[in-house]
Amino acid sequence: MTRSFDPAAARADILARIAVAAKASGRVTDDVTLVAVSKQQPWERVATILETGQTVFGENRVQDAMAAWENHRDGVELRLIGPLQTNKVKEAVAFFDVIETLDREKLAVALAAEMQKQGKAPRLYVQVNTGEEEQKAGVIPAEADGFIETCRKIHGLQVEGLMCIPPAQEPPGPHFALLAKIAARNGIEKLSMGMSDDFETAVRFGATSVRVGSALFGPRG
Repeated sequence: MTRSFDPAAARADILARIAVAAKASGRVTDDVTLVAVSKQQPWERVATILETGQTVFGENRVQDAMAAWENHRDGVELRLIGPLQTNKVKEAVAFFDVIETLDREKLAVALAAEMQKQGKAPRLYVQVNTGEEEQKAGVIPAEADGFIETCRKIHGLQVEGLMCIPPAQEPPGPHFALLAKIAARNGIEKLSMGMSDDFETAVRFGATSVRVGSALFGPRG
């Protein structure tokens, strides 16, 4: 870590800000899980955050996560928050507790088959591309209801939550509100939304988990 950055203080500050945002929206702090985005962070930084009592971490790539966490899984919940290719489904099902990036039927088919084969059921979130950005993964909002129904009724998948990454150049609030509406009409209670720059806004719009990287780990380099 850089000499001027205190990870324990940073985590305490983030948790305090989550608590304030939750209280302001009539919620309790325990409703919101802080997911530490450890992707591409050197292990010494991750270990420092672990020492603060943080237990939930988010990773972008299956292979990177397996290499980093193979010997450190005790008491830790790992979430896959990056795109999942079908050729990595076997490893993802075996290794992750939560997969937040279910976004197409081909992946749903692969996950259903592998989960049955392994007898293991990581919790699943559908990723919604609220901004309909071509470069981003996720089902578009107009197709979200149908996709969720297909996952449930055709492939027997339990969809625990929804996830989104709003366009960087737009106010995040409307995107969070849209995700919450899709969740509500599909009977889904979990919302993974909000990152370092907008997690307080996400909490006010109903986020049950926020994915925080730079604000928690400090500047890279």
